Amino acid sequence: MQAYCHSLTQYKRLKTREVRIGDLLLGNNHPIRLQTMTTTDTMDTLATVEQSIRCIEAGAELVRITAPSKKEAENLLHIKNELRKRGYNTPLVADIHFTPNAAEIAARIVEKVRVNPGNYVDKKKFELIEYTDADYAEEIERIQEKFTPLVRICKEHGTAMRIGTNHGSLSDRIMSRYGDTPMGMVESAMEFLRIARYESYHNIVLSMKASNPQVMVQAYRLLIQQMDAEFGECYPLHLGVTEAGDGEDGRVKSAAGIGTLLEDGIGDTVRVSLTEDPEFEIPVCRDLVKRYTAKERTTQHIPVIEKITYNPFNYQRRESFEVANIGGKQVPVVIADLSKAGKIAPATLERVGYSYDAVTDKWNISDTAADYIFTGDQLLDFALPGTLKVIVYPQIWKQAKDQEKYCPIDDINGYLNNPDRSKTLNFVMIDCYNDGTIPPAAQLQELAADKTVVLCLSSTNDHAMPSVRRMFVELQEQKIQNPVVLIVDSNWQTTDEHLIHYATEAGALLLDGFGDGVCFGMTGKSYEQAASVSSDTSGRNYVSNTSVEQFVNATAFSILQATRTRISKTEYISCPSCGRTLFDLQETTAKIRSVTNHLKGVKIAIMGCIVNGPGEMADADFGYVGSGVGKITLYKGKEVVKRNVESEVAVEELINILRENGAWVEPAS
Repeated sequence: MQAYCHSLTQYKRLKTREVRIGDLLLGNNHPIRLQTMTTTDTMDTLATVEQSIRCIEAGAELVRITAPSKKEAENLLHIKNELRKRGYNTPLVADIHFTPNAAEIAARIVEKVRVNPGNYVDKKKFELIEYTDADYAEEIERIQEKFTPLVRICKEHGTAMRIGTNHGSLSDRIMSRYGDTPMGMVESAMEFLRIARYESYHNIVLSMKASNPQVMVQAYRLLIQQMDAEFGECYPLHLGVTEAGDGEDGRVKSAAGIGTLLEDGIGDTVRVSLTEDPEFEIPVCRDLVKRYTAKERTTQHIPVIEKITYNPFNYQRRESFEVANIGGKQVPVVIADLSKAGKIAPATLERVGYSYDAVTDKWNISDTAADYIFTGDQLLDFALPGTLKVIVYPQIWKQAKDQEKYCPIDDINGYLNNPDRSKTLNFVMIDCYNDGTIPPAAQLQELAADKTVVLCLSSTNDHAMPSVRRMFVELQEQKIQNPVVLIVDSNWQTTDEHLIHYATEAGALLLDGFGDGVCFGMTGKSYEQAASVSSDTSGRNYVSNTSVEQFVNATAFSILQATRTRISKTEYISCPSCGRTLFDLQETTAKIRSVTNHLKGVKIAIMGCIVNGPGEMADADFGYVGSGVGKITLYKGKEVVKRNVESEVAVEELINILRENGAWVEPAS
């Protein structure tokens, strides 16, 4: 074990125990399983059956159904019987939160139960209580007494269990001792796992979900380390970013978290929690997982990391010096690739956040405007807006009249052998471990001494992310502190595939503190295909009425937002809906988004029921939570501001609360 996985440089699945869920085998190098959760009322047997079938036919290998009380747990039998009668044998999972008696009923019916340690028999009143060691031990004994009956029922009936910790629903006891931390999440699950092991029950899967991918990734890594240290083995892991939201943002946030772990061989089953119909989650799961079905092939050699030079369990940005507005304490920059956009005119820059008003002769710059554009062989014949700069090849840079507005980019050999350099900013490309090697130390040290150089790291190695990560370790070992831009090209085809590729390759590095900027592109064939598609109602292909450059630029900012490295827009923490949801979550999310999406940096949680709020709103600034049929409770942080607001006026009331707390600004006309 290297910190939290078998290898940081070679792809290898994490060895986990084998778990049986009905006829489905999980863990122990079995295929990574795909799953989702129904959104229907569990008491509506027919609707739940029909939706389950849609999910199964989309590719779901497990279907989770909420069981908030005894009556829903009992109705799982009717749902299961109807599915079996129709020829569907996919294992069902009962989702349990506050009701141990419902779990004990469900465990006798379905193939798996999910319990949340923070909600199941533990106390959660959002109170800070000082626990002595004796008080703490007494609480553990109480949990053991309440949890053991379920463990024994599962053992007797051959039922699997997921111990699913959520960042936002840690108990008061855990919060008081560990705080709102990844380690608190781990200990919350380990307490329940120890009880199960004491009963010699091992048919267990674990999860560490958070709406913040940074917290989520750290928690899974710590859990693996803790299981390995304490038990000498690991249980299978269910991966997910909870309350990821909808659309591109939901996919990006999920891919940044889940993809980061999959890259290191971690994960035995995945669920993408989108605020969309559940069958739409499965294709995204499949796109995430299919990247690794052939990964255990021979890749170009990446040297082993003998000593980890960064802390994978605690985020800290790599130290670098500043070159212009890149590196140091500056937020990561976005470089937009316009090299395939043809003749570039002022209107072209609208694709990357700049709109020109000919009447006033002024540029309007959006919050998601690229910081640099790469044009390759093209000089522009119009004045550039604001601080925007253009990156071109060296021979083109020499022809530029304004060599401050234009910056050269070259590979390392070309740069070191070229005496004509910019006095302020030079971009130098390095392909990391493509042939198993990197530039000699002498060349790297020459770059390190040049305070005008920004490194642009990419890799054509089959396993690209670990190649670039290994290069960062090399830079740290050699004490090289030039800022670094992450270059990621995609040769995939559909929108989801591109989103997942960028979010995984760049997101994994950003979450470990690596990268002072990003530049995303598409290979020629992928670009041509994306540019030729004008519309696709399935959402699987290129975005309708959106240029390639606009899509890629928006994705770059979404990834920086998801990794919490640059905040440029409103963030929505939106649960995926389930049978507990008390209003139309998709419609409400769209309505709230339409009136608040101009509030840069504000985090708004939209939760279907009290189970997912206020606890699982985690670090949201404001919350909109279903509290009854047609009733909404509004929060500031985890504090209730207004209870039982009529849903017809709840959005207006949310805006009033934003105003009262200084978080509201009027949208631009």
